[in-house]
Amino acid sequence: MVKAIIGRKVGMTQIFAENGEAIPVTVVEAGPCPVVQIKTVEKDGYAALKLGFSEVSEKALNKPELGQFKKAGVAPCKYLKEFRLADLSAYKVGDTVAADVFAKGDKVDVAGTTKGHGYTGVIKRWNQHRLKETHGVGPVHREPGSMGANSSPSRVFKQKRLAGQYGVENVTIQNLEVVRVDAARNAILIKGSVPGPKGSVVTICDSVKA
Repeated sequence: MVKAIIGRKVGMTQIFAENGEAIPVTVVEAGPCPVVQIKTVEKDGYAALKLGFSEVSEKALNKPELGQFKKAGVAPCKYLKEFRLADLSAYKVGDTVAADVFAKGDKVDVAGTTKGHGYTGVIKRWNQHRLKETHGVGPVHREPGSMGANSSPSRVFKQKRLAGQYGVENVTIQNLEVVRVDAARNAILIKGSVPGPKGSVVTICDSVKA
């Protein structure tokens, strides 16, 4: 069975293996996630599982948003995510996906939105070097340097690494390992770091490379 769930990043800590090795882990509050809709190839053109996460009051949603939850017979949720899975036979509308869908040793892909750093320069955003701090270089030593534009091509090429918005990007980290699952607390401990700040929403699904 292909597995997937929505969760909230709680933060990072470390646990100790039986041999005394310290393992850095990210704690994710995963689920419970109700199955709101199952999309099929015949009806929708593709197969996908739509899960909800984090219950909210009905007045927090508009009528179109609320309608799909009433149709499915589940409590309204703040977040909805679709997962394209090859095999959906194990799921039906109204089921609840909990943290225990994963087990210790599973390989997973975790997707989230990275921390926002605002409008930053090229040194922070692209790890470029500063200019020499000698006479004749200033008055700015952290500028991007020459654009390389002259009579031909008389413009700056697209994708040039310049200053701009840094962060707030959708990032997926692949092939992470589930170290521990605490079903009673809806917690999944994943080895290493996952994208996003504390409290951000992440999605966990089977690794495509495992």
